[in-house]
Amino acid sequence: MKDTSKHQGLRNQLVKLLEGKGIVDKNVLEAIQKIPRHLFLDSGFEQYAYQDKAFPISAGQTISQPYTVAFQTQLLEVKKGDKVLEIGTGSGYQTAVLCTMGAKVYSIERQLELFKKTSLLLPKLGIRPKHLSFGDGYKGLPDYAPFDSIIVTAGAPTIPKPLMEQLKIGGRLVIPLGKNEQIMTLLIRKNETQFEKHEHGEFRFVPLLEDKN
Repeated sequence: MKDTSKHQGLRNQLVKLLEGKGIVDKNVLEAIQKIPRHLFLDSGFEQYAYQDKAFPISAGQTISQPYTVAFQTQLLEVKKGDKVLEIGTGSGYQTAVLCTMGAKVYSIERQLELFKKTSLLLPKLGIRPKHLSFGDGYKGLPDYAPFDSIIVTAGAPTIPKPLMEQLKIGGRLVIPLGKNEQIMTLLIRKNETQFEKHEHGEFRFVPLLEDKN
């Protein structure tokens, strides 16, 4: 679990790269500058950890490229103390970014192997989400709703209804929508029944799987 000055130097370079790609949210950039991404990857990939690339992790999943993490997080407009629901804990890197920004994170993972691994890793790094759970992300976490924002880190063909219901009025939901290629989609809840929709270009994600536990 080493984090060296060399790693820090690579993170500083990564932050410059992300700024060059249009990430302007200072809190997002500061979180990425602090978090040892190499500790979230299998050791075979460690030397590439600060490149702007996605890598495979356990259970056929991936850790998203830093730009995607930064872009999705920037769309959320996270403020300190915000209650954020994350669908797809995965490696825990996105969870770490949100926690470092001061959010209260509630996260769901449907791959048991990943859930166990990440539940052990995060506390070792001093990262403490409010709630980690093993379950079906399509259902959200109704017991903890409403949320200030919801982030989905897997591609979905449609927006799961329960997630829309669990978003507070004024809240933001960021989800990659589509089957093979996804359009990054932002929903802002205007009132009980109305949502404002914004589309933010194409991305590629692993699929969000329903009822597969």
